[in-house]
Amino acid sequence: MIIKEWNAIKKQQFSPVYLLYGEEEYLLHETKQLLIQHVVPEDEMDFNFSLHDLADEASLEAAVEDAESFPFMGERRLVFVDGAMFFTAEKKKEGKQVTDVLEAYLQSPAPYTVMVIHVPAEKLDERKKITKLTKKNATVIEAKKLTVNDIKGWIKSKVADHRLQIEDKAVEKLTVLAGTNLFMLAGEIDKLALYAEGSDMIKYEDVVLLTPKSVEHNVFDLIEYTLNGRTAQAIELYHDLLRQKEEPLKLLALLSGQFRLIYQVKNMSGKGFSQQQIASRLKVHPFRVKLAGQHAAKLQNEHLKTIMLEMAECDLSLKSSSGRKDMIIEIFLTKLPKLVS
Repeated sequence: MIIKEWNAIKKQQFSPVYLLYGEEEYLLHETKQLLIQHVVPEDEMDFNFSLHDLADEASLEAAVEDAESFPFMGERRLVFVDGAMFFTAEKKKEGKQVTDVLEAYLQSPAPYTVMVIHVPAEKLDERKKITKLTKKNATVIEAKKLTVNDIKGWIKSKVADHRLQIEDKAVEKLTVLAGTNLFMLAGEIDKLALYAEGSDMIKYEDVVLLTPKSVEHNVFDLIEYTLNGRTAQAIELYHDLLRQKEEPLKLLALLSGQFRLIYQVKNMSGKGFSQQQIASRLKVHPFRVKLAGQHAAKLQNEHLKTIMLEMAECDLSLKSSSGRKDMIIEIFLTKLPKLVS
């Protein structure tokens, strides 16, 4: 987690240079917003803030020149450098940024400037001189996908920003209902905080009342109902999703993806892999692995293979049929309990 760096920014304890990268877009977005809020006052933004997007033909030389310029009627300048792909192994056809000027700047960054370099990539090329030098002279913030426990800690921190607390079981329910997308969770927390105005606690009942289920969690419920013989409930939920304008083809894709994940989790668990190791190897969130594991425990490999073959037939029917496509998945859901018996 990057809570320590965020707290330092809030206390105006800035580094002269920040290097941001990673796959969790929300954490990158929040870090940028915190720097914008705290480095330069709003009434100085027009003349003490600049953005240089290297992916849009901006030059690194111009960004460094900006960083070396004294702030105008203020204490600090804030310089954003986006699209810094020269920190990665990716080769670009449209030309190469000359990094000498940045290397020289990193040796003695301007004390009145905060430079923020964003690399839109999951990893850096650790072999490159510019990477080594920047990691030595800058604050590096890697926005990793959060673990389930990290997300729970992040929810509590986000709730605390509203000067509220949240019950532990409410945290658990929120992650189950809303999923692990931080942008979505942040919106739900804002809504819950408004509802809790006048109180000091977000309660479990508030989460149940106000938080809609994600499509992914509804698909999890579809599988749960059918595997437990509650076909009528599964059909009712499926019709609800259709009324919410969810497309049958999208729902089939989500169902197929979930059953494929269940199959992979079952096989990898049988080989002794932990949930965290499975998540890392499959590049999915540990929370999804945890949910898939619950279903994997109830199913045999033969059942899963039969289900996936049946879903392939459904996919073909959906793409070739001119009739009622919604009925194809409904028939599959009614057949599913027999496929696993």
